[in-house]
Amino acid sequence: MKMYPLLFEPVYQHYLWGGHRIIDTFQREGKPGIYAESWEISDRPEGMSIISNGPLAGRSLSDVLHEANSALLGDVQSDHFPLLIKILDAKKTLSVQVHPNDETAKRHGGEAKTEMWYVLDAEPGACVYAGYKPGMDEERFRQAVAEGTLENELRMVPVKTGDAVFMPGGRVHAIGAGCLMLEVQQNSNTTYRIYDWGRVDAEGNARELHIDQAVQVTRWHDEAPVIVPAHKLECASDNENWLILECEYFRMDKLILSAPHPVQHSGASFHTLFCAQGAVQLSWDNGEVELQAGVSCLIPAVVNDYHLKPDQPQSIVLRTMVGDE
Repeated sequence: MKMYPLLFEPVYQHYLWGGHRIIDTFQREGKPGIYAESWEISDRPEGMSIISNGPLAGRSLSDVLHEANSALLGDVQSDHFPLLIKILDAKKTLSVQVHPNDETAKRHGGEAKTEMWYVLDAEPGACVYAGYKPGMDEERFRQAVAEGTLENELRMVPVKTGDAVFMPGGRVHAIGAGCLMLEVQQNSNTTYRIYDWGRVDAEGNARELHIDQAVQVTRWHDEAPVIVPAHKLECASDNENWLILECEYFRMDKLILSAPHPVQHSGASFHTLFCAQGAVQLSWDNGEVELQAGVSCLIPAVVNDYHLKPDQPQSIVLRTMVGDE
């Protein structure tokens, strides 16, 4: 199977907290309605990515991965694509939730989920909620849930465009209204909802909560930083390369491009690209494609060399991989 950079059809999720900025900001075709999430690169049955370019167009990411695992993933050992990459539009504040980490998922079930958010745009006063104020424990948590006062126990963290927010498994969290995010996470869809700000549906019914499951996986004492500072790396010519966030599951860099940028990598991991600003021409040994703002691309591990040419100064590409190349 001849591998090349892959584009995908977005898979939209129409949750009640979403808006229309994914469609409007990135000038996508779409009927009027709520677009809470766009699953950009997904190897999950409830939202499978379908290739939209080249000879493999119409095939699923899962099919291609099973047929050409090492060509796609490199040295990354997995039967599935290890990450799930999304765009989130929080027109309204999301529910307060928590996910298992590797350890608690093994003990109690579910899929482990550590994630990060890169803030693509934030309205004035936007924030995230991350972890509890000091002194939280299971007893105090259950009392706050029963009394409907859990929001008073949450740490509120202001965010702005360009921030990187780290959410390890076990950290209670919610995205506040007014945030447009790129999310990179472990390939998981296990979410334990613990508070929904008193919201009910048209029939007056509240959404299901998962209090007992949350107790099993929550990190009660979690005072680690939420906003991760970027670190500038060496980069040729007039371009900039910033390390945004690195953990054991993924690494994100930000390329700020004002000149052509050749990329060589070892093939140990795939690369994913998301054009966050401007547009870039992506070329490789026998092809090219333009990545407009809001477009995601998967570079298979066997495509060792590629070039990025910005169409304007300060075009921004967010690049994600597994491991450190």
